[in-house]
Amino acid sequence: MAEVENIQTIRAEFLIEPFVEGSPGPHVKAALEAARAAGLEPDVGAFATTIEGPSRIVTEAVGSLLDAALDAGATAVQIRVGDAGAAARFSDLHIALDRLVEGVESELGGRLADLSREDKQVAVRLLDQRGAFLLRKAVETVGELMGVSRITIYNYLNAIERAEEPS
Repeated sequence: MAEVENIQTIRAEFLIEPFVEGSPGPHVKAALEAARAAGLEPDVGAFATTIEGPSRIVTEAVGSLLDAALDAGATAVQIRVGDAGAAARFSDLHIALDRLVEGVESELGGRLADLSREDKQVAVRLLDQRGAFLLRKAVETVGELMGVSRITIYNYLNAIERAEEPS
């Protein structure tokens, strides 16, 4: 009787440096193409990119994307690999966003949705200072929690940036 191969699904999370959000360099693009060439579709996030699939395919893809990134000028590559359940826990950064929001709500004395316009602007400034908007989909999530559009959140962030510019 033939032995049935156990195919485990795993997830790899990687961050390629230097990293500039919204402007991936050739080293990032090369790694993404290496993952795609292995038949995997990368999920690009604010902090890291993930690929998921059968263990053999993912581990081979990780080797290929590492080579591709370094050959194209990456200065560093951070990689974490684990079974899909465990890897999902270390890539679920929205737990961090929830904690940041809870802290700001506690500090300002109310839910984001219930704050005045001025306090919502303060909340956005505090969340920005604490790195919340580096998290994937954070602008949309905070906007939903505040009951405002993502454009409003971007307007608040732009106002903060203008206020901090030297005269």
